[in-house]
Amino acid sequence: MSRDVTGADRLARPDQLDGPEGREGPDGRERPDGLEGPDELDGCHRPDEPDRSDRSGGRRAVLPRAAVHAASGHRLGAAHPRQEGPADLRMVPPALAAWATAALVLDVPTGWAVGVVTGALLLAGAALLGPVRERPHATAAAALFLCVAASAASAALHGADLRRGPVPELAGRYTTVTADVEVTADPRLTRPRVRGNRAVPPTVLIEADVRRVSEAAGTTVATRTPVLVLVDVGDGDEQSRTQPPPARWLNLLPTTRLRVTARLSPPRERGDRIAAVLRVRAGRQPPDVLAEPSTAQRLAGRLRAGLREATEDLSADARALLPGLVVGDTSRVTPELEEAFKETDLTHTLAVSGANFTIVLALLLGPPGLAQRSERRGLAPRLGLHLRTTALLGGLLALAFVVVCRPDPSVLRAAACGSVALLALATGRRRSLLPALATAVLLLVLYDPWLARSYGFLLSVLATGALLTIAPRWSAALRRRRVPPRLAEALAAAGAAQALCAPVVVVLSQRVSLVGVPCNLLAELAVAPATVLGFAALATAPVAMPLAESLAWCGGWPAGWIAGIARTGAALPGAGVDWPGSWAGAALLALVTVAMLAAGRRLLRHPWWCGVCALLLILVVVQPPPLARVIKGWPPPGWRMVMCDVGQGDALVLAAGEGTAVVVDAGPDPALIDHCLRSLGVSRIPLVLLTHFHADHVAGLPGVLRSRSVGAIETTALEEPADQAEFVRRQAAAGRIPLRHAAAGEQRRSGPLSWQVVWPPPSRPAIAAPGTEGGPNDASVTLLVRTAGLRLLLLGDLEPPAQRELARAPAAAGLSGVDVLKVAHHGSAHQDFAFLRRVAPRLALISCGADNTYGHPAPGTVAALRARGATVLRTDRDGAVAVAGTGKELRVAGD
Repeated sequence: MSRDVTGADRLARPDQLDGPEGREGPDGRERPDGLEGPDELDGCHRPDEPDRSDRSGGRRAVLPRAAVHAASGHRLGAAHPRQEGPADLRMVPPALAAWATAALVLDVPTGWAVGVVTGALLLAGAALLGPVRERPHATAAAALFLCVAASAASAALHGADLRRGPVPELAGRYTTVTADVEVTADPRLTRPRVRGNRAVPPTVLIEADVRRVSEAAGTTVATRTPVLVLVDVGDGDEQSRTQPPPARWLNLLPTTRLRVTARLSPPRERGDRIAAVLRVRAGRQPPDVLAEPSTAQRLAGRLRAGLREATEDLSADARALLPGLVVGDTSRVTPELEEAFKETDLTHTLAVSGANFTIVLALLLGPPGLAQRSERRGLAPRLGLHLRTTALLGGLLALAFVVVCRPDPSVLRAAACGSVALLALATGRRRSLLPALATAVLLLVLYDPWLARSYGFLLSVLATGALLTIAPRWSAALRRRRVPPRLAEALAAAGAAQALCAPVVVVLSQRVSLVGVPCNLLAELAVAPATVLGFAALATAPVAMPLAESLAWCGGWPAGWIAGIARTGAALPGAGVDWPGSWAGAALLALVTVAMLAAGRRLLRHPWWCGVCALLLILVVVQPPPLARVIKGWPPPGWRMVMCDVGQGDALVLAAGEGTAVVVDAGPDPALIDHCLRSLGVSRIPLVLLTHFHADHVAGLPGVLRSRSVGAIETTALEEPADQAEFVRRQAAAGRIPLRHAAAGEQRRSGPLSWQVVWPPPSRPAIAAPGTEGGPNDASVTLLVRTAGLRLLLLGDLEPPAQRELARAPAAAGLSGVDVLKVAHHGSAHQDFAFLRRVAPRLALISCGADNTYGHPAPGTVAALRARGATVLRTDRDGAVAVAGTGKELRVAGD
């Protein structure tokens, strides 16, 4: 008998009731529930649709979608339809097994790989031939072994690409070859780095496949071998290193074919997805292009170039971040901005990721709401599009997303997961995002086994898995404790992603962020508008650049907000804590996280204790200077000078009043000197004095200037190396800071601090010939500093000839018996020991890096200093060293 099913009837049937979360509407209040017909997702049924017959010929009641959601008061229905049952985990074991197999089999010998494939196939056959009563379990086991076999076969084939053909053998002989290569990814520029006292010029990195290769006097062989092309942008002279690399190398598009003459060498580490490295020396010459890129790549390139043009007039941070959010173009991201994003665990927003595709897909399909639910409320139903049309449009959108944004691991994972969901939508079946994620992982690992060893892919999957499994439960728990639904969802998502990803992140960064969750919560407010406006600017740039510029200007505001959150969070003194970067450290962090979560569940029952813990966390992160000094003992009260631990380099800070200091040298790394100055509470710097232009003394200058008031920069008159001198000039010009030269006889004062320049003499060339190692070192600005009755001699990197010349200078009379000596040149063996005996310091400080390859400090130098009664401290063992006290009482403290 056919009859209508009322709301009371529905609530009376226990097999059709929701779980504890299934009856809440978007406002968090309880809502009526209903049945789901087989065509629920179609969205085309009306409340008065007639009943249908069941298989027995009788009539059964079918509630169409509109009736199910009629009580919501919205024409599209409730935002959270009923969850269709427990999560389907059947795809998870095969996906994990395939992932592990690919990671292990990639670089094993072919025989071992064949054995793994054969063994897995035999086990799959044995499982299928087992007893009938165990058929369901046997089928699942057979599926798992088949996935293992397929993954091992795919990994073996991809690994063989690195071993076959002539390229690996030629690389082992370090041969110069002429090769035709096909670009497979966007070229990227390495960050400037310091090697010893030199700044290594940037290098253009290009992932490519060698298609043809020939030796200088050999035959040409066709092949297909993945390689990494390194293009040196400098030809060896100092002037070329100050010029930007040719734009043609950086603007090469995937699928472009080039001919290069390069030196082949093996990769530095095993396990990489490249068979060899091709180093191109003539980097300042334009590339020899044999074939233009494909039509799709040219279109994607024009779109990306249009977005860069549209964002040209934005602020520096917005101009750098918006192209990264939309298409993964991070070429404008500065090292300091990148460091700020790392400190706050916002690196996933620095470049395009799966979240961007989710936002774009939500415009078509509608917002997903809670992770375990699904709802069709986007543009498609408003435009009257059927499910299969919607799925087709979504598939085209996924393809365009991968082409324009490039197939990075997170992009591939997002596109694959979205495609599986679209397939479920096209077939009229309810989609479940956890099986979709597992299927995406399985398909991606089979397609590209190298993803199994990608940290980015691992972090992407972990973050998505956290949102699908942990976050909904945490959100429900928070709502039960009267946390507003929206805030509960945001807190749960950020906390779950942080908990699962932190052990992997700590392996990469050796640091745990304490501000990651709040920074992610605040940044999340701006990610969606920045992404949507950025993609709109990307689409309109080729046809209407003024409109694209307007959209980019609007998108620049949320992008600037994200950058501001990163900079503000990274500037906090307790933004993060150092942590062991090994897998043992990761396991320890995982145990600590579990313990904290267990304690947190108990704390949630006691609001007062939650408030106390939150206050303590705030104090740890903010670290008010008076409280920090009491707890950490750093900096010690009355400190006069601090030798910062900046690795293999020099950086000293001289106290000149509350929050004020003179900085002598900046070390090789901006992050290290910035951290040292923040720990000392220095915000005003009347003078930055750079003793000479070697990179281990000046490359950290951006960290000194970061968010601080600087009065002037003073340097030596010998501007060698030229590239580093030009670097200092650019930094001074960017900050509108006066730049001047120091000379012997100059005397200055700042607060209780006074100093005299005792070297180099004015209008006199360096002792060593310019262009030699001793030239810049012997031109080092040398200071005699007086503060609180202490005398400090700072020698820079003076070599023995300059030390002997200084001993004969008129200023040498005041150098005998100093209290503190900053030993020259990191304590190297190149010292004038007669000069050291004359100086006779009470305390000798040596700045050097742990396990440096130069052998600094030299044992003979340390022994000579101790023989004269000096206490010797070194940053590689003692860390940062602070000098306090007066002339009568000299005190030393370590960080």
